[in-house]
Amino acid sequence: MAESGEMMGPSEGTPAADTFPKKILEYMEGFLVSKTVFSACELGVFDVLLAADHPLSAEEVSRAVGASLDGTERLLAACAGLQLLNTHRQDGQVLYSNSEQARVYLTRSSPVSLYHSIQYSSRTIYLCWHYLTDAVRSDEEMVKFMHLMNSIWNICGKDVVTAFDLSPFNVICDLGGCSGALAKQCTSAYPECTVTIFDLPKVVQTSREHFVTDADGRINFYEGDFFKDPLPEADLYILARILHDWTDERCTELLSRVNRACKPGGGVLLVEALLHEDGSGPLTVQLYSLNMLVQTEGRERTAAQYAALLAAAGFTAVRHRLTGKIYDAVLGRKEG
Repeated sequence: MAESGEMMGPSEGTPAADTFPKKILEYMEGFLVSKTVFSACELGVFDVLLAADHPLSAEEVSRAVGASLDGTERLLAACAGLQLLNTHRQDGQVLYSNSEQARVYLTRSSPVSLYHSIQYSSRTIYLCWHYLTDAVRSDEEMVKFMHLMNSIWNICGKDVVTAFDLSPFNVICDLGGCSGALAKQCTSAYPECTVTIFDLPKVVQTSREHFVTDADGRINFYEGDFFKDPLPEADLYILARILHDWTDERCTELLSRVNRACKPGGGVLLVEALLHEDGSGPLTVQLYSLNMLVQTEGRERTAAQYAALLAAAGFTAVRHRLTGKIYDAVLGRKEG
């Protein structure tokens, strides 16, 4: 019992429902920041900008360091987001120059340069830390990844499935639905809906074993490869953190398959981290885009770029909503 005058709060260890673990998420993704700094130093980005003595475009930097223009644009944007580079706009073009800190500490010629320390951290220490936790079997790794996705949607899922009113869509298909956490958010927010999780057989088996129980009566499964196998008919298809893995061509291919399977008047909901239209941020999404460059053939995109992909696949009336958290929502409709 609480003493007189004391308020009863949440039980110890139970966060308030409206808390958002911003600091913890920053810690989780801290390695993205480190590797961005490491790569910019190793490529000589700061040295090239110092030698030029005037702001340079991404194309000029990419030529000077011998890197792709696409990768260089993403790297420079992330460095600007980290306040290591200054941005200048001239005739509609973005130019870059070193910040004072970068000029002093990240150029090789500086008497107080950290370049050699950064090089050792990147090539030796960083690789060693990969083995901080012993490597485990692939099945266990997949379960760990699914737990990761489960925790993300437990935090952010409600925001993305309620960014638009999805109550008109009673039959929902979550493509690449993984652990089913987002499906559970849908059935919680919309009591009339049913959700089919479409994923690879091994993922479906793992989800049944570890994540989705008989109590989740309005959630079912459909095994397959969404690029090859028939998609179940639905009113709404959810693609959460799917398109950012793929090129524009592959995205259009997948969205066209979704459009063909979708009921007339139905729709598709994309859940992605949206870049600002001018590419200037948010920093988290700039770092995610670099992560896609390292891991996949995909990229993070702006709302307009996703709208163009949806239009190319036959969807109309495309709208987007920012949630203020990690992931945002883009909704497109199929004409009735």
